[in-house]
Amino acid sequence: MSPFRAAHASGETWRECVTQCAAHLGRRGGGLGFVYFTDTLVPYAAPIVELLREKTGVSDWIGTVGIGIIASGTEYLDEPALAAMVADLSADQYQIFSGRARLAGGAPAHFGVIHADPGTPDITELIADMSSKVASGFLVGGLSSSRARAVQVANEVISGGLSGAVFAASVGVSTRLTQGCAALPGRYRVTGCDANIIHTLDGRPALDVMKEAIGEVLARDLRRAAQFIHVGLPVAGSDRGDYLVRNLMGIDANNGLIAIGDVVESGAELIFCKRDAESARRDLRRILGELREEAPAPVRGALYFSCVGRGEHMFGSRGAELGLVKEALGELALVGFFCNGEISHDRLYGYTGVLTLFH
Repeated sequence: MSPFRAAHASGETWRECVTQCAAHLGRRGGGLGFVYFTDTLVPYAAPIVELLREKTGVSDWIGTVGIGIIASGTEYLDEPALAAMVADLSADQYQIFSGRARLAGGAPAHFGVIHADPGTPDITELIADMSSKVASGFLVGGLSSSRARAVQVANEVISGGLSGAVFAASVGVSTRLTQGCAALPGRYRVTGCDANIIHTLDGRPALDVMKEAIGEVLARDLRRAAQFIHVGLPVAGSDRGDYLVRNLMGIDANNGLIAIGDVVESGAELIFCKRDAESARRDLRRILGELREEAPAPVRGALYFSCVGRGEHMFGSRGAELGLVKEALGELALVGFFCNGEISHDRLYGYTGVLTLFH
């Protein structure tokens, strides 16, 4: 089993980025290419894919745009940059799909890597539906992030909806989700709500419960607290205590209400959580240890999808998050991007990282 090939580059022009990456990738032909590029290169997405095909001999490519992109031990932001990886897979081990190219009957579909447009209506339902189409039920990926137009690559450059590739069971993968928040003590049941506005928790005003959960110091300045206090919606059936992080969208101090970035129903459970750099580092190290023990050596290649709110904003310096990955797993072919939402299994998360190893 051959290792995957990966390369990354920045430059003054899109052509310079592609030429540098292609020189490192070499020309072998065949396989599946992954490509991620920063949003300054969006206008050149189509010629980027065509030049990669021409120089590498690899016909099939999937990928998307990110405000920042990821490579082994490296992050690129606010500059023209590109990261590419070629997976040494046979044509019967994967199939590319998009809204323009649906999955064919009998196609290999055990696991999926998907990219999605954050502006697509009902995106969470589309992700769940796509999950039902792969045998393991497991997807990984992320929502495009861009200050320009959001685009995806699925052999052609497209906008909107979902795209990516599904893989046969013969393609070995291991994957983990790492949270970027620390759960605060307490678990509460919604007893009164209207869409995303929560009136009561455990029969008491929701804001009173939140103030107790976050502590007296933070409760004194709710405007400041709202910048890094979030609501977590526990994932039913998760054996790792996973939860979906949703932003705190508003506080009504007069009526004791809180509003969050998702619709909730009466009877649902929630927790409060805090963005915490040390907890994020600790949880990332935890999943790296689990993957190192689980994945057969050697790892052929990796994908990492991390929230735009992580990276240097959470870990203190550019490249620090990827440095922890490299420290644990060594030098390996790895690419990815900073997402507007991360996809793991059948759900859309926030403030998380999703790491997938191919072996």
